[in-house]
Amino acid sequence: MFLFKTLMVSLACGIMLAGCSSPSIEGNSSSNVEEVVIYSNADQEAVAVIQDVLNEAGYEGQYVFQSFGTGELGGRLLAEGNNIEADMVTMSSFYLESAQAKQPMFKELTFEVKPQVAVPKYYAPILGFTGAIILNTKEMAAQNLPRPTSAKDLAKPIYKNKIAMVDPNGSSTGWLFIQDITATYGMGAEGQQIMNRIRENAGPNLELSGSGPIKKVMAGEVPIGFGLRHQAIANKDKGLPIDFVDPSEGNYTLTESLAVIDKGANTNPNAMKMAEIIVKNARPNLLKIYPNVVYEGEMVPSENQIKNSKIYSEPLTAELLDKHRGFFHGQASQ
Repeated sequence: MFLFKTLMVSLACGIMLAGCSSPSIEGNSSSNVEEVVIYSNADQEAVAVIQDVLNEAGYEGQYVFQSFGTGELGGRLLAEGNNIEADMVTMSSFYLESAQAKQPMFKELTFEVKPQVAVPKYYAPILGFTGAIILNTKEMAAQNLPRPTSAKDLAKPIYKNKIAMVDPNGSSTGWLFIQDITATYGMGAEGQQIMNRIRENAGPNLELSGSGPIKKVMAGEVPIGFGLRHQAIANKDKGLPIDFVDPSEGNYTLTESLAVIDKGANTNPNAMKMAEIIVKNARPNLLKIYPNVVYEGEMVPSENQIKNSKIYSEPLTAELLDKHRGFFHGQASQ
């Protein structure tokens, strides 16, 4: 009888464990509350900050976090609307705007936010990031390469197979570079010629991950890459042979924002409460990781400040991203 009971307990525990397992979900769960499901395209560093502030506010065990790539989550927002499983999303702001325009799906926020740049009332920025030309100073010296000063410089023959770039089909980080080229040189013959040469110079070093170029630069596989500015700053501060150049064409910025899904009577009441906590409590630590000023009154160290910050002349939308993806690969209509 004892063996029978032991076997039944073991089977029950095994079933419970199997039912709870999910490799793509992070966070904690609790059967005593209605969990807030959070879908996010954020980096792991940002996810950790968000989870910390939620746990400190007493919401540990009352949410689950599911991470997606930007393109995958954007596709789900556009396709599923408010039928999406998530109660809250943190996502690239341009995708939130495109999703809302296609099918209104977000609730107006019930708390006040004061970003530097006005945003719709249904989302609040949580972080901003920009791109830069990243250098391995040791390899630059060893290969006697001139220091580039502009995005256009990367089209020069001397950088053939010396640069790593981000394919915008894989990460929106690549879009930051395309904005530099298209805003300054256009999408006509001049801009396309520059873009084609840069893509050819990257050759086998065309990365689908936004962090791919800096990883190759840090490893010394290539001396130059275009990637996320804050990652270059962090590694330079560690004393590694990493430096960065803000392109003379300017630095363009993308923001990631938080929005609550409007499911009518089925809207999770805790989603808006958690959203306010994330926006207000996570910013100090997020600003340390991503030193881009987003809200009024924020400050970053002078060495991290962007001297030539630019705003793209057209609204950033999923449709414009698709157009620029075609341009990057030499397929844009003239």
